[in-house]
Order: sequence, then C-alpha cells, then structure tokens
Amino acid sequence: MKGFARDETRFSLCGLNCCLCPMNLGGHCPGCGGGEGNQSCRIARCSLTHGGIQFCADCPEYPCALYEGFDDADSFVPHRARQRDIELFREQGLEACLAQLTEKRAILDELLAHYNDGRRKTIFTTAAYLLPMEELCAVKAALDSRPELAEQPVKERALAAAGLLQAAAGRRGVSLKLDKKPKKG
Repeated sequence: MKGFARDETRFSLCGLNCCLCPMNLGGHCPGCGGGEGNQSCRIARCSLTHGGIQFCADCPEYPCALYEGFDDADSFVPHRARQRDIELFREQGLEACLAQLTEKRAILDELLAHYNDGRRKTIFTTAAYLLPMEELCAVKAALDSRPELAEQPVKERALAAAGLLQAAAGRRGVSLKLDKKPKKG
C-alpha cells in the first residue's frame, strides 16, 4: 500500500505474528508495512488515516469496528491468537514480544530445516504460532533427546515432530488446523 511503512515488520499492526507466517518464511511477504505485501489491508489504511500508528493496540479507538469478525477465520496464520498477542504486547512491551517471537522463529526454522518432509510447513508454523513457548521448548527438547531420529528418513522425522506438536496442542486444548472461512451461499 502506497505510503504504508513500519519500522517493525515481525509483529503486525493488527497483532498477527508476521515472522511466523509461511508467506513471510517463503519470501512472498516482507511483513506488515515492510513494502510489497497485502495491498488491500483496511487496517493499514486506517493506520494511515490515524497518523501512521505503528500498532493498533496504541490506538485509543482499539478495538474498533474493523475487528468485528476479524478472528472468525484464519488467513495464512491463525487469527485466534491475535487478541492474546496484542494483550501480551500491551503487558510486556514490544521488546519482550519480539524476544519471544525470535525464540519461536528459531524453533520453527529448526523444525523446517530438519523435520519437514514437504508436507508439514503448515502444522509447524501453526504450532509455533499457537503453542506457548514452554510447549515448543518441550517439543524441541524431546526431539533433541532422540538422536536416532537424525538417521531416520525425513518422513519418519516429520511424523515424530508432528506427533509431538499435536500432543502438546492436545494438552493445551489447541487445534493446529487453520479455521477456514465459511462458504457463502
């Protein structure tokens, strides 16, 4: 969007975690306000009309009508964690949120580099996005404690990693499936 630029592109204006998004990982999107990307974002247009607010959480009108139904379905990333992440941002500040995102991204990068059989990117990114840091660290530790996995075919490693992530999600009552928009009609 012309004129829309932000200094911090890892955590979006609306509270989505751009650095954990498959579109960002694949180099297809630079993150919120990082240049070419979602050109039709109504929240970005709103930011421009409000003087270039860097995070919706900083706006005195947040949450506004733009957020009605926003979390009802997912895009490339789960929207159901957006409000939680904005509250975390408000409570802990940007630096603490970015530190956690950096840790999550490191775990995600390792999962993608060593455990992805070409079919697990969505589950890995969704898990990194939705699971608390302690669960991701526990999954990483469990994988690290199994050096025999390194000798296994990637399909076996992928199944092991996905199984551990699903188990962690189950303990938290979290679904690792993206919520699709209901079909009109």
